[in-house]
Amino acid sequence: MPLPYFLGCPQWQNPAWNSRLPLGRSPLERYSQVFNCVEGNTTFYATPSQEQCRQWRKQVPNEFRFVFKFPREITHDRLLAASLTQTNDFLDILTPLEDVLGPFLLQLPASFGPQHLSNLWHFIEALPTSLTCAVEVRHSAFFDKGEAEKALNRGLRERNIARVCFDSRALFSAAPDTEITRDAQRKKPRVPVHLLPVEASPVIRYIGHPDLETNRHYLAPWVERVSTWVEEDRTPIIFMHMPDKGEALSLAALWSEMLSERLPQLGLLPVDEGRSQIGLF
Repeated sequence: MPLPYFLGCPQWQNPAWNSRLPLGRSPLERYSQVFNCVEGNTTFYATPSQEQCRQWRKQVPNEFRFVFKFPREITHDRLLAASLTQTNDFLDILTPLEDVLGPFLLQLPASFGPQHLSNLWHFIEALPTSLTCAVEVRHSAFFDKGEAEKALNRGLRERNIARVCFDSRALFSAAPDTEITRDAQRKKPRVPVHLLPVEASPVIRYIGHPDLETNRHYLAPWVERVSTWVEEDRTPIIFMHMPDKGEALSLAALWSEMLSERLPQLGLLPVDEGRSQIGLF
């Protein structure tokens, strides 16, 4: 059955997944037979061409959602003080995907502090009304339950915008005994897990422990919470990350297994270990 929520990874292809995904004409087509959304990191680093977007649209079903990030230049370099023309040019390129766009991720750097909140509200209010966003913050002031966090949360509630919940607890519980783990711990923020109740779809970005089975402990509370959301007919968006990106598929499969124990009607994620690579290229 189709999933009553959105589940995805931070990319749609990885060499480690070649033997585990269904056959298809492209990595994206194969990925979209298993997952119904993807965290679009590609647009954070480089803007695709409109022709690339047309090709991507042909490779995914109507129920699939791209959850793209705004370009780094807009969110990190300009701290949302970019010109409206720059933003509209970016959105225009994505027009071929408009029917399969999920909320955009406004991922803001640690340098985006309380003094920049007016930039956030002006930026959001200038966006097309048909476009939705989810906001991820990293400045410590937005996690101390003080006036800055209250102002952020109040503004998001007024606009019915989800605050992305970034859960890196499992990652930082790991011993930094491999370069992959150390690199992930250097790059990922270590922030408290703060949820903001709004009507918009909750967005969870979970960063796993490098030992797959250790994640059961950290995923268990999310299984209960996501199950409750699904039973309430809400549509959460869940992204699974691992220090080794090739392990994200295994983490998603573990998550699916745990969630299906709570909601048996969902079944397991359709991945396997021995599939031929014919049709990949």
